[in-house]
Amino acid sequence: MLKVQLLSFTPDPEKTVCMAARLCYSASTISALADKVDAASTEKFLGRILKMGHLSVLEHASFTFGIEGISRATSHQLVRHRLASYSQQSQRYVTAKEPEFVVPPSIGKDAAQKKRFASAVARAYKLYSELVAEGVAAEDARYLLPNAACTKIIVTMNARELLHFFSLRCCERAQWEIREMATEMLKAAKNKAPFIFRDSGPSCVRGKCQEGEMTCGHPKEIREKFKGL
Repeated sequence: MLKVQLLSFTPDPEKTVCMAARLCYSASTISALADKVDAASTEKFLGRILKMGHLSVLEHASFTFGIEGISRATSHQLVRHRLASYSQQSQRYVTAKEPEFVVPPSIGKDAAQKKRFASAVARAYKLYSELVAEGVAAEDARYLLPNAACTKIIVTMNARELLHFFSLRCCERAQWEIREMATEMLKAAKNKAPFIFRDSGPSCVRGKCQEGEMTCGHPKEIREKFKGL
């Protein structure tokens, strides 16, 4: 089962971003800037910065997530986002003891298909275990394990990259599993930096859908969903 935890984050991320932005336009010392940020409206200033497109300052706020219960199929999509740091459970050094795998809902909703799917995966895991018991290295036996195999991963992204990540992976056009994961990540990040992530999500949350002919056709419903996170 999918589990997303926000393990750590930049303390007071919105204040940190404001200080970085103010520094660009101020002759004050950093200590003086901190006092100014404390005395001013963070949301008002952040709103101006974001509207200007001065997004580099968002890179000073980072968020680290612990993610469990996703498939290798989804982790392969996740690591395509290169402006991030990843530490993933190794199939070379961690031997699978029991079958742990994700069943896609399109298969899980049909009892017969689910049974056949689970049976095929179980057979692959059984042979994997037999080979390991016979002395085959886990790094070679793992070639049998399917994309459905569960994995664990720790991910760190800065706020700017998260905004980009959410715009792509929270969209209805994204694959279902990474979309669910990204939405849970957005919930956690929005809880700690509500103004930075207030309009985060697929492109239709902020304005017009960017998917063209591939649009899901339900921007109003999607907008309401993400505004309510």
